[in-house]
Amino acid sequence: MPRRYNKNQIFYFNSHDPYVPLEFGNVFRGLIRRYCKENQTPIFLCIGTDRATGDCLGPLLGDRLRTLSMPFPIFGTLEHPVHARNLVSTVQLIKDSYSDPFIIAVDASLGSRDHIGYITLGAGSLKPGAGVSKELPNIGHIFITGIVNQAGEADQMLLQTTRLQIVMQLTNHIFRGIQLGLANEPCLAPCKTV
Repeated sequence: MPRRYNKNQIFYFNSHDPYVPLEFGNVFRGLIRRYCKENQTPIFLCIGTDRATGDCLGPLLGDRLRTLSMPFPIFGTLEHPVHARNLVSTVQLIKDSYSDPFIIAVDASLGSRDHIGYITLGAGSLKPGAGVSKELPNIGHIFITGIVNQAGEADQMLLQTTRLQIVMQLTNHIFRGIQLGLANEPCLAPCKTV
């Protein structure tokens, strides 16, 4: 079972547990059902860049999600990443293009040594760039992060020296969890454009 922190509605999943995709999928489905209004459909905003190994979780997941036949948009892929320089304009594009979008924000994060390899999932917004001291706006109705390395004094260097194996393992579990969580969900219809 995932460790749950009720105060902030944050769930932690250890990616070394083989049941993580199923557990993640169940919690993800529950959060969608609870917080996504009937007239909304999820839009995935996968934040990050492939210029630093530790920061490529979002674009890798965006590419994987594109392989599914999902009827809603995905922003942030390896070819078209969403990062610090274009995050604000991408969020504005989403708000201008879709009627009442429900944004699921995905990003890599840094954490304690004990939490490396954990996935977090929760209700509320994500603060992208916080691990590397960047001032970016909070975004999302639901957030997903993969803890790729330990936070420290040289956070940018830690992102660049993160092992790709950890990022890939987290990406694979998140992808499979989303796939299981959205399977046979009739309430998820395509987004209405403006």
